[in-house]
Amino acid sequence: MKVTFLGTGTSQGIPIIGSTHPVCLSKNPKDKRLRVSVMVEWEGLNILIDCGPDFRMQMLANNFARLDAILFTHEHNDHVAGLDDIRPFFFRQGNIPIYAHERVLNALKKRFDYIFVTENKYPGAPGVSEHIVTDNDFEIEGKHITPVSYLHNQLQVYGYRMGGFAYLTDIKSISETEAEKLKNLEVVVVSALRIEPHHSHFNLAEALEFIEKIKPNKTYLTHISHLLGFHDEVEQSLPENVHLAYDNLKITIDEK
Repeated sequence: MKVTFLGTGTSQGIPIIGSTHPVCLSKNPKDKRLRVSVMVEWEGLNILIDCGPDFRMQMLANNFARLDAILFTHEHNDHVAGLDDIRPFFFRQGNIPIYAHERVLNALKKRFDYIFVTENKYPGAPGVSEHIVTDNDFEIEGKHITPVSYLHNQLQVYGYRMGGFAYLTDIKSISETEAEKLKNLEVVVVSALRIEPHHSHFNLAEALEFIEKIKPNKTYLTHISHLLGFHDEVEQSLPENVHLAYDNLKITIDEK
């Protein structure tokens, strides 16, 4: 399994428009972060998690020519606003399978109604095939996926486990039952917004406490704001086997 970090930034990205914060002015490419998303290449399948407003540039930067499924975590703009840009994949492949909570699918239908209509559809619009995600495991072309439910303030969000890999963004709290699904991981990706506490995201201390609880072999932090600090300085301060992800980072996960 290979995972590409397409974007590792928070909802405004880094740099923030008009900001004079030192991190926003950094010349280090690792301090420049698009909106958060990953592509999982898994035995011939390209599975995207979230499709934000930077999706087009992320696909061009990483030269992906095929998209087999999109898993949505939740309906916030930085996770869904790129859905229209699946058009080149649709024109080559046909309807793109999308997987999400029923609430999220309904939000997408309201925002992108022209994608979901069945009569008098504009011929240039993309098409999708809908799949409702519940708390139950499901499969994509024989690949087993476990949804992991948690809260982003009071909003329910799904993370996803695929074999020894799990991806959890926009997390603030998680039940003991759901955390049990995250034991014996090779790699977990988890959000860590900043140093100071936040009402709907783990800060760095909360993320590290959570990592210590589930004990993966390796962790990458994502959904990072400029307030976490400079990439190189934060990376040096982290515990062993915990790393700060950055845009276009590619990791390989051995499937045992």
